Amino acid sequence: MSDNSLRLVWVYPDLLSTYGDQGNALVVERRARQRGLDVHRVDVRSDQPIPTSGDIYLIGGGEDRPQRLAAERLLRDGGLERAVSNGAIVFSVCAGYQILGKAFVNDVGQRQEGLGLLDVETVRGEGDRCVGDVLADIDPRLGLPQLTGFENHQGITHLGPTARPFARTVMGRGNGTGDGTEGAYNDTVFGTYMHGPVMARNPLIADLLLKLALDVNALPPVDDRWYEALRAERIATATQPA
Repeated sequence: MSDNSLRLVWVYPDLLSTYGDQGNALVVERRARQRGLDVHRVDVRSDQPIPTSGDIYLIGGGEDRPQRLAAERLLRDGGLERAVSNGAIVFSVCAGYQILGKAFVNDVGQRQEGLGLLDVETVRGEGDRCVGDVLADIDPRLGLPQLTGFENHQGITHLGPTARPFARTVMGRGNGTGDGTEGAYNDTVFGTYMHGPVMARNPLIADLLLKLALDVNALPPVDDRWYEALRAERIATATQPA
């Protein structure tokens, strides 16, 4: 990216935008503009090629059939993989997170090949869905406060040796494996099951993506009073006795 511009790509909003996940693109765009960046946002529909010159790519959640269609089209296109090889940052949610892994179980019960950008694989859980509020401690290496969001998924995501857990659950099921992990990441690719949208509840995640894209250690401060009020409200609600 240039010194004062950011290329933000929202991937397949026609297939992958469950629970308001497109709000993540709005938050990243807003927080970039608050820092004086000239943001060029591109919303790429599933019948369009993925541009390879983006700085940050965002992928949301979706139902089972749209998820399969999205995975098939992303594999055929190849643009997202090329963008990552060029150093792009990718943040994915729920179905998008599963697509970035090596494989997941699709809507017809078959093993569906993923993009392999994260060393994870998702199988279908046999018990109750993972549904409800989640609180989790993000990997301290990322320097972020506690994660808040909500999950609604049947998938059970197992991490391979090169994938780091994005967070460790305090409340909720996360990856559903029983080991307390939530999401996964490597150097430039992130995945989580958190909706909310997750960036509205956790704006410092958006700032992390901006710092990685800009290759800086810090950003100018912005007014976070609205975000902090929302975080406090959702965390308080999640921790209230049933």
